[in-house]
Amino acid sequence: MTPDTIISIFLGIGLAASVGFRVFLPLFALSFAAYLGVWELNANWQWIGSLAALITLGVATLVEIFAYFIPWVDNALDSLAIPLAGIAGTAVMVSTVANLDPVVTWSLAIIAGGGTATAIKGANATGRLTSTVTTGGIANPIVSTVETGTAVVVSTASILVPPIAAILVIIILIFIFRIYRKLRPKAKQ
Repeated sequence: MTPDTIISIFLGIGLAASVGFRVFLPLFALSFAAYLGVWELNANWQWIGSLAALITLGVATLVEIFAYFIPWVDNALDSLAIPLAGIAGTAVMVSTVANLDPVVTWSLAIIAGGGTATAIKGANATGRLTSTVTTGGIANPIVSTVETGTAVVVSTASILVPPIAAILVIIILIFIFRIYRKLRPKAKQ
């Protein structure tokens, strides 16, 4: 495996994790990076770097970010975003991975890309639902701000310094796992 392949995998995993926080923001970031020539995408995914894709994903990103600041709408969006996150996580991974056999690329994209995005989106949806129930939705804009900020940081790190993004993803997944372990019901002995 070449260093370029490893870096492309880190990029894909970082963007897939970002998709778990905001579906369109990492796609917009990837589109912007491809448009500026910062990242070269796989041949079948070159369209993401087009001006039309950049504008479309930019508008979708803004709509998504602002919609998450509306209590109750944010919970409805989460129900749609969980399956979309899996698809988008797979897409960003397959569009960025370089120099691998297609079977390996797609397997990696589905497991690492789609799986990471879905796990993070599922945890976020649960956190938002808990926020809605416990605060009547008052704290949801704070949750949305943290999620958007995290998506921006991880997306930016993914594009500029992919190995750092991979480390951030590991930290995020460990954090989610620890919260899950604390919240799950204890088995009766």
